[in-house]
Amino acid sequence: MTKLQALKGSIPPVVTPFKNGAVDYETYARLVEFQVANGSHGVLVNGTTSEPSTLTTAERNRLVDVAMETVKGRVPVVAATGSQSYAETEELTRHAVQAGVDALLVVTPYYIRPPQRGLVAYYLALAAQHEVPWMIYHIPGRAAVNVTLESMKQIREQSPHFVGMKHAVNDLGLVTECLVAFGDDFKIFVGLEELSFPMMAIGACGLMNAVGNLRPAVLSQMCEAVWKGDLALGRALHQRLLEINQAVFYDTNPIPMKYMMKKLGLLAGNEHRLPMVPATPELEKRLDGVLERAGLLGAASKG
Repeated sequence: MTKLQALKGSIPPVVTPFKNGAVDYETYARLVEFQVANGSHGVLVNGTTSEPSTLTTAERNRLVDVAMETVKGRVPVVAATGSQSYAETEELTRHAVQAGVDALLVVTPYYIRPPQRGLVAYYLALAAQHEVPWMIYHIPGRAAVNVTLESMKQIREQSPHFVGMKHAVNDLGLVTECLVAFGDDFKIFVGLEELSFPMMAIGACGLMNAVGNLRPAVLSQMCEAVWKGDLALGRALHQRLLEINQAVFYDTNPIPMKYMMKKLGLLAGNEHRLPMVPATPELEKRLDGVLERAGLLGAASKG
């Protein structure tokens, strides 16, 4: 299996643990190992769930290094290298390429709200500097900009190693349009938990979901069920995750996720960097109920 063929399945965006304000790289390595040990098909470094906009460039680069050192080629490592700044994205991308990551994920530049022609130029300028497979991270709810099918067609024509996207918006129609335009090998990863099974059922190749920090094995099993054509099992696993999927967004991600990871013993604390803050006592109680009903309390470190 080639590296590109291996790029599928459940590839969770691993959270960034902090300790007294600093990135806790030792715990991060343990979390990456937890993903591999529990059947994840890959790991995503510096995804939205990792709070990358609160990290320095050096910290983001070091997280890539730690992931590569921990995984040791056992599963693909995808590095999210996007920023609102072209210069910063260029620097992050260069480091990830040199580190040997299997693929890149580049978010549409947030806050700026560029025109489509600007997006096309931005992505092509970055892609011209390397040959690593790369994907667009499409998350208009945070970035405040959509990337259109026409723009992706222009990018694809000039960048053969543009291989897919993480699609974090409630738009199943665009998934089918992309697969028709680019072929079934175009890699679409689900970025919204509520659409995990539906999007995979119409052709998405995998998941990049925050909830994978809690239940990696179930997500991997759901992907594998769809690949085998066992849609009944895939649907059942998706329904089993319903409340946990919803809980991810009881507050801004990853506030609920970090609390639940702490409760399950996966994190020593649920520390964030401002303007992100820990869960309120009211939210903690609500999340405790979710974990209790999911049968996870007392089952820490199990997928």
